[in-house]
Amino acid sequence: MGWRMPAETEPHDRTWMAFPREGLTLNDDPASAEEARAAWAAVAHATAEFEPVTVVVDPSALADARRHLSAAIDIVEAPLDDFWMRDIGPTFVVPAGAADLSPAPAPGLGAVDWIFNGWGAQVWAEWGSDREIARVVAELAGAEVIPSLLVNEGGAIHVDGAGTVLVTETVQLDPGRNPHADRARVEAELARTIGSTHVVWLPRGLTRDYEELGTRGHVDMVAAMPSPGRVLLHAQTDAGHPDHAVSAASREFLRGQTTASGTPFEVIDLPAPSGLRDDEGFVDHSYVNHLVVNGGVIACGFGDPAADDRAAGILAEEYPGRRVVTVDALPIFARGGGIHCITQQQPALP
Repeated sequence: MGWRMPAETEPHDRTWMAFPREGLTLNDDPASAEEARAAWAAVAHATAEFEPVTVVVDPSALADARRHLSAAIDIVEAPLDDFWMRDIGPTFVVPAGAADLSPAPAPGLGAVDWIFNGWGAQVWAEWGSDREIARVVAELAGAEVIPSLLVNEGGAIHVDGAGTVLVTETVQLDPGRNPHADRARVEAELARTIGSTHVVWLPRGLTRDYEELGTRGHVDMVAAMPSPGRVLLHAQTDAGHPDHAVSAASREFLRGQTTASGTPFEVIDLPAPSGLRDDEGFVDHSYVNHLVVNGGVIACGFGDPAADDRAAGILAEEYPGRRVVTVDALPIFARGGGIHCITQQQPALP
């Protein structure tokens, strides 16, 4: 039986998250740590307005989770190292026939268990517990585990549900992840696990992602497909920011690409907010890193009302019929990711 990763716009059963626990990502400063807990909880509560949310909590963080999460959020306990559910959790798939116009598929939910090695065996990362979370979540979801030999993370792929997947060369061919892989091997494994028939290889990710605590180029900061043939692109409009060149190169590249069906991409700019730097250097604040939910979109906010509103308007146009809810994402980005990075959708079965 083949598998297919549904588009994020297809119906969900729920969204999975992980709650912050003590460690490098959370920060030792009590006020900063509390800010992070509140940010993760805000995303959970915003998402719960549209669909069920289950949060995996390390036993050491259970009291904090219960303090921040309402009774509307389901809590399950499991050991964690970090709390980026998009990357440490499974990638959910459905039987390949599970589309409105396809023959009735065999029942069952699948969960791809990528190898997780701390974003390419980063020296600061710990993953003894996180590498087991995909199977834990799969079991809780009642999904069939689909093992993979590919070192990969959920933030490194983005699909349109119709065969097209976006990836970056610097992640999939990273020597710290898949030192013996080439494009053909990666494409074959993506076809086997998520049902992709056409892989679009973006050259790279955003600048901040190549610094010490980065992922080396996750695609979910750069581009997303709200529907087949349309690509939302992170657009840095300030020439003083290094991502101005990255955006330009990505735009030119994508305009020369097509979907699995051969339709040329239409690229829609999603302009970055006005802030260029924080205490660590140039920021990667990206509205592309949003989450689509049942009837809604959970969008990143950056304390820039004009830019936040502009992004919400573009997202509303690209996801018609969905309500856009903007949540402060600055505490999340300060730790290396965004709203999409801390969530993982579980598709509903037909």
